[in-house]
Amino acid sequence: MFDDTFSRIDYSYFNQNAIVSQSTGTNADRNAAISNLSVEWNHSISEILQALIKHGLRIDILREFDYSSYDCFSNTVKTEDGFYQIKGLEKKIPMIYALKATKSA
Repeated sequence: MFDDTFSRIDYSYFNQNAIVSQSTGTNADRNAAISNLSVEWNHSISEILQALIKHGLRIDILREFDYSSYDCFSNTVKTEDGFYQIKGLEKKIPMIYALKATKSA
C-alpha cells in the first residue's frame, strides 16, 4: 500500500493490479549493489482467509502485530523490545500477522 518511505499510500489495499517497481539493494542490505525489478500483488486479509476456508481449512488463530521482527523497511525505529516499527506510525498499523489453520477432516 505505502510508498517505500511510508510517507503516503501509493497502492490499493485490495488486489487490483500488479505492483511493478525497480529498487536497489535487498531487504537484508539496502546498500547492496543489486538492482531488482519486482512484480508484486497486495492481498487483503479477507482474500487470504477466504482462500483458506474455500480449500477446507479452519482458521484457528489470526493475530496482527504492530511491529516486525526484522529491519526490512525504510524509516524504521527499533523498539525497547528489539522489534521494528515505522517511524511516525508506531503502534498505528499492522506490520505482520500470524495465522494458524487446520485442515478439516
